[in-house]
Amino acid sequence: MAQQIEARHRRFQLILIKPSHYDDDGYVIRWWRAMIPSNSLAAIYGIARDCAERESLGPDIGIDIVVIDETNTRIKIASLIEKLRQNDNFGMVALVGVQSNQYPRALDIARPFREADIAVCMGGFHISGCLAMLDGAAIELDACREMGIAMFAGEAEGRLEAVLRDASQGALKPLYNFMNDLPGIEGSPVPFLPKDSIEHTLGLSSSFDAGRGCPYQCSFCTIINVQGRKSRFRSADDIETLVRLNWAQGIHKFFITDDNFARNRDWEAIFDRLIELKEQHGIPLGLMIQVDTLCHKIPNFIEKSKRAGVTRVFIGLENVNPDNLVAAKKNQNKITEYRKMLLAWKAQGIMTLAGYILGFPSDTPDTIRRDIRIIQEELPLDVIEFFVLTPLPGSEDHQTLWRNGISMDDDLNIYDVEHVCTAHDKMSKVEWEEIYQEAWSLYYSPQHMKTLLRRAVATGMPVASLVKVLISFATTVPLENVHPLQSGVMRLKHPDERRPDLERENPLWFWPKFIGGTLVKHLRLAGAITSLSFSAYLIARDKTSKAYMDQALTPVADDDDSRLSLFTQTSGGSAAVKHVKKVAELTKRAPVH
Repeated sequence: MAQQIEARHRRFQLILIKPSHYDDDGYVIRWWRAMIPSNSLAAIYGIARDCAERESLGPDIGIDIVVIDETNTRIKIASLIEKLRQNDNFGMVALVGVQSNQYPRALDIARPFREADIAVCMGGFHISGCLAMLDGAAIELDACREMGIAMFAGEAEGRLEAVLRDASQGALKPLYNFMNDLPGIEGSPVPFLPKDSIEHTLGLSSSFDAGRGCPYQCSFCTIINVQGRKSRFRSADDIETLVRLNWAQGIHKFFITDDNFARNRDWEAIFDRLIELKEQHGIPLGLMIQVDTLCHKIPNFIEKSKRAGVTRVFIGLENVNPDNLVAAKKNQNKITEYRKMLLAWKAQGIMTLAGYILGFPSDTPDTIRRDIRIIQEELPLDVIEFFVLTPLPGSEDHQTLWRNGISMDDDLNIYDVEHVCTAHDKMSKVEWEEIYQEAWSLYYSPQHMKTLLRRAVATGMPVASLVKVLISFATTVPLENVHPLQSGVMRLKHPDERRPDLERENPLWFWPKFIGGTLVKHLRLAGAITSLSFSAYLIARDKTSKAYMDQALTPVADDDDSRLSLFTQTSGGSAAVKHVKKVAELTKRAPVH
């Protein structure tokens, strides 16, 4: 009888951890408030929550779920081990959404749990990408096998329940590989995080994926090989469910993480539902979406984006040189459409952000400087996120280098799209690293940021919102030496969080250095905030600002192709214009610029 009572009250402890990774000094990158929450963590929590509600382990076993995002929360490993020990190790640590640059840190987190004989399972893009594109041992997957970590490849909808059941029975398999059987996601548990997790992010924002997969073939991308090229979607009902779940706890801002929401076949039904929730039910939605450079050609897409609550849009611009785009198989990007597309977003007062990759085959330091100048002068773009072209495990680029035995850096920690990991034909490693650092200061010069503020006033964009974003992107690299997307408010460190292969610093030296450095950085940050805010104040008060006009804001004209450097400074640009004119002539339509 006692055993039955004990069994009925057993609680399986599921600890979900999203690892961070190490900075150049070997310390975990962690913030008091991080930029955005992890969608992988939200997706797994939503599925685990559903398993708990359905009593997936049986009516006599409950499931307690702990959620930790290491980018904003310190992992107290000893306390977690003690918690599990008091529960007879009846539970599992799940390392969620582990990217290649997070893999070394994930292994370091897993090690003490495995030494305490606690079940550990790891999933994410690194494991899935390596199994999809390489052999079963690359890259460092044997480290999981040697440590006894169960590997999960693929997506967890409909599969997590089996993993939890195996863990509860002490029978975790070495590998759960579902890469050839990606599930549908319509009607599945929606991504969700409790408010106490979201409170550790800037602006109380959450995230969700309305769809997965991408039909394009970009060689640097891992998504097409991990999530597949066949797109799968959530329904408008699913989206309403997750919005209402979050609104019930006061959350109304979301990053929709679809790699390209414009190619979601149900985009209009989803937008219509969000518009209804916003306009008829009073939910003050604020959204950020990711789209391609041809989204403006979809009737009503941009207009409905505005009504649905989109305030920021991320565009996969990648480059302004068509030769580079062709080399990366980014054939869907047409530079002849860039200005028209960006002006369409400007007309709605929506902030535009773009990814821009440095290190394509035709790039040199001089061409990169030239292209940044062209963007500043001719494209009505607000924010650029610079990235180093990186052969990410799971991408075609990495697979090609790996198969051909071409040297790549052995340290997975630096595969974070801000470090150089392999050689370039036209730039040395030092030149490549230096132009990456320089690119931030070139684009976010004081003069150009004032230009961006003038454009914001002229197009009706909220200036205060732009100031916040510009401050982050202009200061994070020089002050913190990490990418702005890895940033947050107030960097936190602890001497115990250094890479195990690096010497532990004496606390008597570590803490004064850390506190002093933090004070200096925040004084510099305060100066930057004061300066840009004052400029924004003056520009907003200037009566002429609303009538501001420059080349970037000038409507598309028939002679753009002969006047603008965007089309005349590269052979690829000239060829792109000729191609458009030829197509227009053959189809007897007016040329598109």
